[in-house]
Amino acid sequence: MNSSDQVARLLALVPYLQAHPDADVRTTASVFGVSPRQLIADLNVLWYCGLPGGMPGDLIEVDMDAVESEGRIRLTNADYLARPLRFTLDEAMSLAVALRSLQELGDSALAAAVASALAKLEAVVGEAGGRVGVRLASGAGGVRERLAAALERRVAVRLTYDGPSRGATSTPLVDPARISVADGFAYLDAYSHERDAWRTYRLDRIVAVDLTDHPVADHGTPPAMGGGWLDHRPDAAEVTLDLAPQGRWITEYYPTREVTPLAGGGARVRLLVADPAWFRRLLLRLGPAVRGVEPSEAAGSAGDAAREALRRYA
Repeated sequence: MNSSDQVARLLALVPYLQAHPDADVRTTASVFGVSPRQLIADLNVLWYCGLPGGMPGDLIEVDMDAVESEGRIRLTNADYLARPLRFTLDEAMSLAVALRSLQELGDSALAAAVASALAKLEAVVGEAGGRVGVRLASGAGGVRERLAAALERRVAVRLTYDGPSRGATSTPLVDPARISVADGFAYLDAYSHERDAWRTYRLDRIVAVDLTDHPVADHGTPPAMGGGWLDHRPDAAEVTLDLAPQGRWITEYYPTREVTPLAGGGARVRLLVADPAWFRRLLLRLGPAVRGVEPSEAAGSAGDAAREALRRYA
């Protein structure tokens, strides 16, 4: 347990003990989720806390004899910490953003509790709370509801999924694991039966969800999504693209490892590719904006597809 955890606990402990005089050691430890031994260590730290000056009348007083012999906590000379901690404006705004995101993603059973908590928080924050807005690509409400039901029942689902390119609709059978948020988009982490591997699906691209009667299997923990989540994909390979200025838009839409500006407004982009078909479509979409690809063989199928298309036009 680190010192920052202890400081936060001590700041909450003093108001609790003042509201519960002669508190029981074991009961108090249970309330704060620590062992009695840790709680006693916290009380020993409180002996050295108080107002500036450090004189006997400035420090918090704890009857440690009562703690050790009777298992009771008697605390005095800490009236200046009688009130619980208050949120700063930044903390309250951050919590409001989190609640609005949860309101967007949560099912109907959770919506009432989230709305109630948000209303109370915004009543305290005042006008500043009204300026908090969340734009989250989280898909249709019916899709979220059915996914929430599948996660609760722990059953597989058949998705109707529109890929990033036209004509790429698929119907994978997956075991849903969790819904997460990254960069303003909501994602479903699920184990694909067809691919026999973890896959991530953007909720705003899921057209329909059909629940099945098949219970989900134990596939372990899905790869972490935060910062570099593709690093957890064993089939992902690094590719470097040299792009003209009109191709730099991909850095705003896809996760990248590194972006280096090039002369003339272009960029050298390093990214991980786990799906060759997706990368082929990306290269065809970029077209003349691609000035170079490393390794060169990564562009082989895109080149073949482009030449075939030109032959058909001819």
